Amino acid sequence: MPLPSTAALLRLVLLATPPEATSARPSLPACEPGPRHLELTADAPQRPPEVCIHLGLPTTFFFDTRLARLELPGRERFRMLTDTAGFALVPTGPLADGERVAVTVYFQDGAAPESATFSLVVHPSAAEPEVQVTRRPRTLASLREGEQRARAEARQCREDKALLETECSGKVGLRGLIAQGLLGEGGIVDKNLEMSVVSRPGNTLISTKARSYRSATGYLEGGREVVRLAVEQELTNNGHAPWTPAGALLLGPRRAETKVLGVWPLEPIAPGMKVHVVVEVEATLEAARGTFTLKLWGEEGGGRSELFDGVSFP
Repeated sequence: MPLPSTAALLRLVLLATPPEATSARPSLPACEPGPRHLELTADAPQRPPEVCIHLGLPTTFFFDTRLARLELPGRERFRMLTDTAGFALVPTGPLADGERVAVTVYFQDGAAPESATFSLVVHPSAAEPEVQVTRRPRTLASLREGEQRARAEARQCREDKALLETECSGKVGLRGLIAQGLLGEGGIVDKNLEMSVVSRPGNTLISTKARSYRSATGYLEGGREVVRLAVEQELTNNGHAPWTPAGALLLGPRRAETKVLGVWPLEPIAPGMKVHVVVEVEATLEAARGTFTLKLWGEEGGGRSELFDGVSFP
């Protein structure tokens, strides 16, 4: 179930800024929660496309043309993975809200445009997780892929609506699961991970109990069955300050990332306190096989990550 992101308050900053400076400051762009498509043409735009980034949250760029190199001023303020197909970055700071950082990529084939520049805008509360960039008109296959994605998102909205209607109609507990078709053959299955999930040395959070779940979704992606997955952990805060979950990644073999739908609850974990934290993801059945590393990051400490190895699914 998608979860709302934590809103950052800017009131004190605005009050401390002179009115003329506030009015002159460029406005923040709208952040798209799902994959965003950008099409490049030989005629370069007057201003680079703006892409939201946020401290501790990943943003990934995919290109349909092989990259030769990348230029990013202040690269030490980011964690990055790059190859010829694109790049992924996680801002680590120091970066101020509203700050704009230009990233420029150069293509291998020399065709126009030979390069492209994007303006990374530090947003106070959100990041765009995926940006797909093409240099030519979208093909029929690309249009069909976009249509399938739109249908999947619409299906997810219908499922969420049905869940809310089920809960509101009194079909809770086992009755609600039966009404949603989640029990019986092909329903929810679980796996005890208490002995397999290991907290990385240096973690603030220690996993004391863990269990994973898998449920069918009833739809296909590229001809492959899509499943809904969840990891539930009992986490103990061994630090000296509250720790608040802000986001998560599930890293598979070769550090392939699995789509994370949400983290719950996004509430502070006090020192010494034990809290059950659930991470929900969606993937094809094939991609759900194997052993994963769960990566959680918090609002505090510049988005420092907590890593848990040994995650698998039934």
